[in-house]
Amino acid sequence: MPIDVKLDDRVAKVKVLHQNENQLEIMVDDKIYHVDLMHNDEGTFSILENNRSHNITLVPSAKQKAYTAYTLYNTYNLEVIDAEARYIRNRGEGTMAQSEKKITAPMPGKIVKVLVEPGEEVKKGQTAVIISAMKMESEYKAAVDGIVKKVSVKAGDTVDSNQVLVEID
Repeated sequence: MPIDVKLDDRVAKVKVLHQNENQLEIMVDDKIYHVDLMHNDEGTFSILENNRSHNITLVPSAKQKAYTAYTLYNTYNLEVIDAEARYIRNRGEGTMAQSEKKITAPMPGKIVKVLVEPGEEVKKGQTAVIISAMKMESEYKAAVDGIVKKVSVKAGDTVDSNQVLVEID
């Protein structure tokens, strides 16, 4: 399934066509690339494409699925716009203050792991729940500092779109 990747002001459709360990065949828009991808350190990648080496460091931004990408000479703002991110972006900002205190499932999926429990103190950006949906695992993080008021799910549960997973006071 292709995903949209926004690199500064450009949006490209990216799809992994084939993978054999570190060897990938990917399509970016309508062009096919054969790359060798190595994950060196936390957030650092080495990409070999057409006998050229590219080193990239990805640093997560405050916004979910957004990164700052550093190369030798340039810095880019990068955002992965998959079905989940598209849903979150399109659902509107109307009740943001209230919704910041609730972690909800953006789409149907299965709970892989719950990392918080009632009464626990959480910090903004701390991962609370991991969900598997559309063959991907996604982390759902606290949007605010606070105390976990309620955890409504456990590992193995199936969840629906907009179902409240965790409430924070």
